[in-house]
Amino acid sequence: MPDPSGRRHTAPGSTPREARRPSRPARALRSALLAAALLAAAPAAAQQVQVRFAPPLTYTDAGNGARPGPSPRGTTTELTRIFEFLGKLYLRPGDSLDVTVLDVDLAGIGSLGYGVAGGPRVVTAATPPRIRLAYLLRRGGRVVARGTETVTNPNFLALGNPRFSSGPLYYERRILTDWFEERFRYGRGLG
Repeated sequence: MPDPSGRRHTAPGSTPREARRPSRPARALRSALLAAALLAAAPAAAQQVQVRFAPPLTYTDAGNGARPGPSPRGTTTELTRIFEFLGKLYLRPGDSLDVTVLDVDLAGIGSLGYGVAGGPRVVTAATPPRIRLAYLLRRGGRVVARGTETVTNPNFLALGNPRFSSGPLYYERRILTDWFEERFRYGRGLG
């Protein structure tokens, strides 16, 4: 029972409740360690999408050094992220997709006068993104689809506004999303 000074009295030999409870940082650390242990104990999920790249210096313009734009490493890293993300969204559990990117022509052209990697690109209806790739889809260890395609969309400017995008390669991400949806979506075709 509190006394007039506002302090709590406890029974002899006991500690106040606040003293027994771990501090907030200690609780957060304990929760983080528990989550890490659970993740480590869970079986590792097989990677659904495996991405390989032809040598970037042979690409039409994606970081080949001939034109301004992102570096080859930046282009391939971002494309890998895009493929892996879309694989998680559109492939069935147990499916595996092997993709080999053969050529990349990014949306737009590098602005003259900006001969540096990462320089601005001028995007017009005449400069759609094009990604040539070979793919192999396995389901239960069996090959169920394969092909070589050029992924593009001449109406790419109508797909949305890159100002509302949260990452690079906006137009490339949009055409690859459409391609994944068309090829691999649950309940459609092979998906």
